Amino acid sequence: MDTVAKWAAGNSYGPVLSQTDLYLLGTELELHPILANESGSFQLIFNLSTGQSSGYNPESRDRDVAFTQKDEPATLPRVEELIIITECSPWCTIIKNPQGVTLGDVVTFLFKDYSDKMVTDKEFDSLPPRQQEQLRRYAASAGSGGNWQFYSPAPAPPTQYRRADWLREKVFFDRLIKKDHYAKQRLGFAAPNIFVLMLSTY
Repeated sequence: MDTVAKWAAGNSYGPVLSQTDLYLLGTELELHPILANESGSFQLIFNLSTGQSSGYNPESRDRDVAFTQKDEPATLPRVEELIIITECSPWCTIIKNPQGVTLGDVVTFLFKDYSDKMVTDKEFDSLPPRQQEQLRRYAASAGSGGNWQFYSPAPAPPTQYRRADWLREKVFFDRLIKKDHYAKQRLGFAAPNIFVLMLSTY
């Protein structure tokens, strides 16, 4: 008789803990191997700026692999809410799904948080002048697709910046990790469902 795979998609394969249940039980969460970048057969390739997501398999180096695991749970036990922070930006992404947060939810929420939301004037002003200029240049280059045309005047620099622009080149998902001391420093508390997003340039 076949058994259900540990990370099988489907909301009937285990309880979904609310944030209160999770905190009362004090349960540690096991992160899906794809999010921890520990899956030997699939490495997630996800660009927070464009939203493109696929995978890489060392056995199939000649092509990208489709991200078919989107409906699998992000953690075991399954939870209604994950909190994602990163050392590269000041924002906190809260991912919610009453049926249990999935891999697809993580990708969707991170993309929307960094592509749809803008950097506020106050956030921009908090940057040192050098980083403000780097952000301006990066956003102008990203807005033109990186294609400078010699026959037309340079486009006007953007007046608003997406959160993804703040990250500049570091827009690729690398992994999620537990880093309780950083969570306490950033949020004032640590919890089993708080993870730190590590980013890379490729």
